[in-house]
Amino acid sequence: MNKIKCWAKRFAFVCLFIMALLATFQSISGVNAQLLFTQLASVITSSETVSGTAPPLEEAFDWSKYPKHTVTATGYTAGYESTGKNEGHPEYGITYSGVKVKRDLFSTVAADLTVFPIGTILFIPGYGYGVVADKGGAIKGNELDLYYKTVEDVYKLWGKKKVDVYVVEKGNGKLTERQLQALNEDKALQVFRQQYISSEKR
Repeated sequence: MNKIKCWAKRFAFVCLFIMALLATFQSISGVNAQLLFTQLASVITSSETVSGTAPPLEEAFDWSKYPKHTVTATGYTAGYESTGKNEGHPEYGITYSGVKVKRDLFSTVAADLTVFPIGTILFIPGYGYGVVADKGGAIKGNELDLYYKTVEDVYKLWGKKKVDVYVVEKGNGKLTERQLQALNEDKALQVFRQQYISSEKR
């Protein structure tokens, strides 16, 4: 009986903790991703109970529930070969939105802003989550540029592919460093982040 009470209390605390995280995330970032995080919490709870680890993001959800776009996605870097800017340039690594380029669970990507406004959160199979932070002069229509740290990573990990991407949340035209940081540091996502970071190191 005591074990049942103990587990019931733990379950209640976990639920309250997740609800507090969602409220904090929304108030800090202004991004309304409650549905996404509710699903993530459910996946994390069920998968950790069964196997101790979360499944890959590609298998974690029924992505068909999200709007799908077929795009041509190309890897790019902050360097001269992609942007025409060297490290000494004052705008090196700074996106159109003003945030710094980032490769993480939620990475910065460039898009045609008439298709995917700044702040749009996309899930890109094989890459992870991309947040539209930049635009490119050569990007037109259903095209994306996916940020990688080095040219070697671009060629080794991506190159250029046609891929179906899923719109998790449409942006409102704004993105701040604080919003991007909140996405990457949300505690409900850390099991996925660690899994993703580990796979990138291979």
